[in-house]
Amino acid sequence: MDPRRAAALTAATVIGAGAAAVAAGRYAGDAALKAGPGRPPPGEARIAVHDTGPGTVTLTRTPAALRPGTYGLTGRGVHAVVGGVVADVSHPHHCVVRRLERVAHGSPRQGDHVWLTPRLYAGNPRDALGLDHADVEVPGELGPLPAWFVPAARDTWVIAVHGLGTGREHAMNLLPFLHAQRLPVLAVTYRGDPGAPRPAHGISHFGAREWRDLDAALRYALRNGARRVVLHGWSTGATMALLAAQESSLGRHVAGLVLDSPVLDWPAALRALAAHRVPAPLIPLAVRATEGRIGLAPGSLLDAADPARVSVPTLVVHGTDDPLAPLEHSRELAAGRPGLITLRTVRGAGHAGSWNVDPAGYEETLRRFLIPLM
Repeated sequence: MDPRRAAALTAATVIGAGAAAVAAGRYAGDAALKAGPGRPPPGEARIAVHDTGPGTVTLTRTPAALRPGTYGLTGRGVHAVVGGVVADVSHPHHCVVRRLERVAHGSPRQGDHVWLTPRLYAGNPRDALGLDHADVEVPGELGPLPAWFVPAARDTWVIAVHGLGTGREHAMNLLPFLHAQRLPVLAVTYRGDPGAPRPAHGISHFGAREWRDLDAALRYALRNGARRVVLHGWSTGATMALLAAQESSLGRHVAGLVLDSPVLDWPAALRALAAHRVPAPLIPLAVRATEGRIGLAPGSLLDAADPARVSVPTLVVHGTDDPLAPLEHSRELAAGRPGLITLRTVRGAGHAGSWNVDPAGYEETLRRFLIPLM
């Protein structure tokens, strides 16, 4: 082959691979960077409904459909709650039958495509749980942030902040427990959520910028009667809680942290997402393309998880089957400050799903952690 033609072909191949990497980065990254309520959790595929019966629903057999615990089952026009797998019901080998515990709205029907979410409840605390609440607005950096405030007697507040693929409704899983402890709860939204300001380009930064909205919620709580605050976050919300405790000028008022499935290694999360969307050879290129897009160094969030930077009692909860946030980073965080940081692992739990697998154990661990902080 003519050397000039070979060189041109090589250059075209390199340019094409580079363009493919950029496209792959945007495609894979959007699953996380633009994740929000109303879509399957990042990395989860939609599941087909094959049949419903008295108290049961039959789904395509997938790892998510087989996961232990109780979950929301949601899709277009439907939100229900499913319990564990029913083993003694006849069904095709490619299906799984789960208990259908209740339906909030709509009804799962044959042919629907749904997904499992850690969020059990839909609506608001009053309608879903019978808990009085106030709809409030937190003055945020980019504009007002809708939030629910559930009042109680104590002056230690819990600020609950959701993560990837859910909304503030996720906090309702724990509201009955926290209300029974007489702890006021502020369940917040942040930039990019429905009703909240839209961030630049509509993308998430894995909590690295969003923590400023949690800082605003902390300020709101202290101005409205809180003396101390416990920050309880799931997924990227846990990352936000960790950053807010370290970076906020009001950090001295943070009495403790509850970090559920913290996303501390964003490239690992993105690689897990990309594995569902792009060929394996393009995954490292996709990570690099996304790094440039969001302006985060690969180890930036891990730097925040330096145990030496944690200064308040911290409870870390993490599932053993979390595909997005490696458990090893939570282990390292806890091992670095054994007197200050407690790790509870939950076997079989996926991302932000530890309560769903073992609600009683989760709440008892949380109760013991909160007692000295009240």
